[in-house]
Amino acid sequence: MEGFNLRKRLLVITVILAAMMELIDISIVNVALSHMSGNLGSTLEDTAWVITSYAIANVIIIPMTSFLTIKLGRRNYYIGSIILFTVCSFMCGIAGNIWTLVLFRFLQGLGGGALLSVSQAVVFEVFPKEKQGIASALFGIGVFTGPTIGPTLGGFITENYSWPWIFFINIPIGIAVATSCYFFLTEPVIKSKVSAVDWTGIALLAAGVGSLQAVLERGQTEDWFSTRYITVLAVVAVVALTAFILWELKVDNPVVNLRVLKSKTLSIAAILTFVTGFGMFTSVFLTPVIAQRLLGFAPTETGLLLLPGAIIAILGLIVSGKLLQAGVPPIVIVACGFFCFIYFNWCMAGMDLDTSWGAISRSLVFRALGMAFLTVPLTSLAVSSLQAKDVPQGAALNNMMRQLGGSFGISIVNTYSARRLAAHRSDLISNITAGDPRTVSRLSSYTAYFQAKGGTWLEAKQKAMSLIESNVVKQSTLLSYIDTYFLIGLLFALALPLLLFVIKRPQNAKPAIILSDH
Repeated sequence: MEGFNLRKRLLVITVILAAMMELIDISIVNVALSHMSGNLGSTLEDTAWVITSYAIANVIIIPMTSFLTIKLGRRNYYIGSIILFTVCSFMCGIAGNIWTLVLFRFLQGLGGGALLSVSQAVVFEVFPKEKQGIASALFGIGVFTGPTIGPTLGGFITENYSWPWIFFINIPIGIAVATSCYFFLTEPVIKSKVSAVDWTGIALLAAGVGSLQAVLERGQTEDWFSTRYITVLAVVAVVALTAFILWELKVDNPVVNLRVLKSKTLSIAAILTFVTGFGMFTSVFLTPVIAQRLLGFAPTETGLLLLPGAIIAILGLIVSGKLLQAGVPPIVIVACGFFCFIYFNWCMAGMDLDTSWGAISRSLVFRALGMAFLTVPLTSLAVSSLQAKDVPQGAALNNMMRQLGGSFGISIVNTYSARRLAAHRSDLISNITAGDPRTVSRLSSYTAYFQAKGGTWLEAKQKAMSLIESNVVKQSTLLSYIDTYFLIGLLFALALPLLLFVIKRPQNAKPAIILSDH
């Protein structure tokens, strides 16, 4: 029994580490794009495809993991995915041009997709039904910590070494995980069989989700539908996804079993997970941008902003798991999570250009606690009402909703903040006129300053005008991000009433784990 328990512990540690590795790679490149662009001689817009290609591959493969697990065997598929992820990490690190890097990032994303959903299914299988809260907490640590420490790790590596090492760091971890899985991972207790390959479903899913992801990731940069290829991809996404849904509900052996969404619990959990993904990924995306572009923090300083919150969040995840185990209704814990996240956005909406590192880091602690209190019960909730054979599919769909929430979120905040930036800039400039005493005074002060530095009056005035313009841009950008944080907080507030449908009233007074009764 002791050996068996040790084997289970090692397996759980292994698959959680694999899930963390996959999630870290989603955000680890965010703070290294400028370095990649300069080193590979590409534009920043082209370099952004390093993020986009990985996200597209992830969202395509995640809902297919259940099908591929059944078809290829969980052990073969999982170990093969780890090997693909690790090999492609090495190829990304040695890529000599941007499009080679984008290609191997896409293949890396295909390998990484299995590391999330299959890992979750393995963790839930190892733990008995009555300990699903603990299982959810353990897996939640990986899900939450991965994208949170990604920028920290990426900033440290980029500043102290070179950007290829953000990929090379995966190699020893991948080898260790693959070796461990070779010895400890087995096939699921309940096996399913697939009699035919749903090639039509695979093609429609790849075309639909891939096109949608490309539109979301690149739409704002390409000015949306004024760009022909964005318009074409949007049409392809709508047509392919509609056809995919109709086909999957009709075919006997679907690549994605959408019928599991008949579970009210899974459907509601998926919506709440979408909102959670929206908040999780947009906050990780916005914070480095604000810290580096507006507040002048170095990459390492920027990455470290999220670290205190990540440490506290691990404790929060463990506490929330124990509360679930003790019979505390999940709706209470989830509501606390939503309120924490709303408070975080309220704090960030009150920042200014003099906001300190400590103030932002303290605000991010509330974000971390909010995500900790959301991750544990929502992860359990998603699969709590499903039969054992449907758990992998439910987990895959739920994970896809988190990724889609992040993709939609980043796209929406990019578009919204850009439009608010234009509006605020217009408002500020309208107040900067030749007849405004404050403008005249500020311009004269700046001109005198630059003249004192040795420039001519004309040169000094031009520099003074540029400085005023720079201040306008900074203030407009700050105000646009404040509006964006308010928008994210509003989304969480609007989603709050859905929590009323999460908990089913107990039929008797006997103590029970609420999650197991859905």
